[in-house]
Amino acid sequence: MSLFAILATIFASVIAMEIVAWSAHKYIMHGFGWSWHRDHHEPHNKLLEKNDLYGIAGALMSISMFMVGSPMIMGAAAWEPGTWIGLGILFYGIIYTLIHDGLVHQRYFKYVPKRGYAKRLVQAHKLHHATIGKEGGVSFGFIFARNPAKLKAELKVQRETGKAVVRESA
Repeated sequence: MSLFAILATIFASVIAMEIVAWSAHKYIMHGFGWSWHRDHHEPHNKLLEKNDLYGIAGALMSISMFMVGSPMIMGAAAWEPGTWIGLGILFYGIIYTLIHDGLVHQRYFKYVPKRGYAKRLVQAHKLHHATIGKEGGVSFGFIFARNPAKLKAELKVQRETGKAVVRESA
């Protein structure tokens, strides 16, 4: 593969992972996988959450793609793009860890952004946590955030229609 194709594959994989993560967050984590995700939405002082198991699932996806792309493991059946897709998934995991766990939930460092896209990410995710329980909600992505004013309007509609129970502070 050319350098351009490699870089394009890595970049496309990072973007694709945000789509995968959004879908998994909305339909799995807030669906049948709520038992792993619940503690992420509840106050606690634990170092780890059951929700962190989803990170292991992402790591397994990355490792699997590295294996598919490895001639040492797959021999002649190796598929080179697998290596670069695996690297894109790995980069997404690092971005997720730094932005979501680090910046938004302040698990690793204390910094509250005052402006710009970082502030928008934090606001959007706080609005995601504004609902009580797994029903309803907004902003299921992790690195792309919609306008917080539009998210607030969606939460208001969900509260009024009984689709979601929204915390008073939202």
